[in-house]
Formats: sequence, C-alpha cells, structure tokens
Amino acid sequence: MSNKILLDSEKIEIILRRLVYQLIENHKNFENTVLLGLQPRGVFFIKQILEIFKRDHPNLQIKNGILDYTFFRDDFRRSEKTLSASSSKIDFSIENKNVVLVDDVLFTGRSIKAAMSSIDTYGRPKSIELLVLIDRRFKREIPIQANYCGAKIDTFKGDRVKVVWGDKLKDNVIYIES
Repeated sequence: MSNKILLDSEKIEIILRRLVYQLIENHKNFENTVLLGLQPRGVFFIKQILEIFKRDHPNLQIKNGILDYTFFRDDFRRSEKTLSASSSKIDFSIENKNVVLVDDVLFTGRSIKAAMSSIDTYGRPKSIELLVLIDRRFKREIPIQANYCGAKIDTFKGDRVKVVWGDKLKDNVIYIES
C-alpha cells in the first residue's frame, strides 16, 4: 500500500484558521450556537478547532460537546460484529440552538444522517450545520453536503483518506492510502 500526503500540518493549520473565521462570520458571538464533535474522529478535529478559538479569539465562549451516534446508524443491526458505543458529552440544552456538527471526513453521508437522527434525543435545534475537514465529494450515498469544508478531494475506489491528529497543530497530516 502506498501513501500520498494530501495536506501537511502547515496547510491544515491554514484551513483550520479559515474554518474558524467562517464560523465567526456566520455565528458572531456564538450566543446561540453550539459545536458538537462526532465520535470518534470528529472529537480530535473539534479539539483543534477549539484550540484555535482559544488562542486567536479568547473572548469568545464556545459551547461544545461530543456526540455518539452508534445506535442510530442504519447498519447497526446488519453487522455480525457487536458495535460498542462511545460516550456523548452534551451538558447543555440544544433546544432552539444553532448546532454545528464537526467531523473530519465526509464520505457517504451515512454517519451524518445518523448524527442528525441522534440529535433529537437532546432537543430540537433551530438549525443544524456541518463542518468537515475533508469532503470526498463524488462518493455520497445520501444527499448531504457540508456548510463549511476545509478541502474537497476526489479519490479512486478503494482509496482511504487518513487524518492523523497530533497533540499539537504542527503534528497533523492527511494522506491517501491506496
């Protein structure tokens, strides 16, 4: 298997900062907005986003949480292997809030569909938006698209997009495994 680097840490940081500024443009002071990182990979992504908010915009208070959608997946009962859920951590109401779902790679759209279904357990949001780092574009099985997108890429069948999150922004890398 060969690996091709798509984005190095420097480019990823530029993208993350741009995404933060897009969020600020649309949500101003975040009074009615919450960010939810999707388990498992969106949790690493939201940590990086929050790090930039904290560093570059310390005056903004961002409500954030973690959402697990395991039991809302459409393949939940179809698999031979037992799925184990991760934990959700949402310690605030999302009732009538603008919710931004945060995930690293948008591929078929099935995970996002499951996440949107799971949101109902926490209340009825005013709106739901999607922020992704990578959009694989032409592989969608469900008509879902991101409101905020770091990069759009085209891949061949069988390619895997790997996002490697380091402890620091300088340690991040995205590559294709083919």
